[in-house]
Parts: sequence; structure tokens; C-alpha cells
Amino acid sequence: MRIPAVFILFLFLVLPVLGAEPMLLAPSSDPLRIETDGGEVLFDIEVADDADERARGLMFREEMEDDRGMLFVFNGSQRRGFWMQNTPMPLDLLFVGEDGRIRAIEQGVPFSTANIAPPVRAQFVLELKAGTAQKAGIEIGDRLYHPLVDAVAGSR
Repeated sequence: MRIPAVFILFLFLVLPVLGAEPMLLAPSSDPLRIETDGGEVLFDIEVADDADERARGLMFREEMEDDRGMLFVFNGSQRRGFWMQNTPMPLDLLFVGEDGRIRAIEQGVPFSTANIAPPVRAQFVLELKAGTAQKAGIEIGDRLYHPLVDAVAGSR
């Protein structure tokens, strides 16, 4: 007996999201600061610093305040790839090097499984609500400040 492809698709793509809840991490006690040409911009962030938290990220979140974000912290700097499966919110993804400088800014399309992987090395990725980077004047080359970023950038 052959299982119809539609049923298999349902099992792997639809069934896992039924009743799924967003992961809510405790906010960092320190705000994340970005130095831009126009001045300083502050964000309250959640920190995803283990494999499970990074895999789940902002999945299933339907809204987020403009001054909020999630900082993904990795061990070491390399090319990073993200996708937006199960993420209904459009996002800005800021790929940040070990020096704390933004190396790429990409847009995430809700529910997309397309790989978002700019050709840069990153140790951190900051996800913000879509359009936030442009509204705040955040650009490639701007520097992020947060104890987790500073601990790596300061050792360089």
C-alpha cells in the first residue's frame, strides 16, 4: 500500500505546527545597543544561545514590539543559514561578526523554507521585526554592544 504524498506532506509540514506555542525566553537584563551614524539604538532582547533555542527561535510568534529582538549566539564565526518555516512574522536578520560589526542585513519572508545565508561569516544573528533596521538607520558596518558580543569582540 502506497501512502499518498499529500498525507506525507501533512505529517511533516502541517501536523507539527498544530497547537504549537512560541518559545518565550527571559529577556536579557542588559539591553543591546547598536551604534549607527544617526546615534544609538536600544533593543530589549531574548538570547538564544543553545542548539534547541537557536532551532526554535521566533517560530510561531505572531507579533513583537518594535524595540524587541532575539540574539542568536553561536560558538565561533562561520557562514550561517536561517529559514522562516513556522514563522508568521516578517523579520530583519542582521548577521554580525565576532568583532560585533554587522556584516549583512537580510529580510525573512514568513513561512518560507528558502535558505537565508549571506556570503559572510557571523558569530551572532539578531532578528528584529521587519523594517526595523531601515527605520532605525541600521546599516552594514554598524557595531552592536551587549555583554555577550563584547566578550567576544573585546578578546580580538
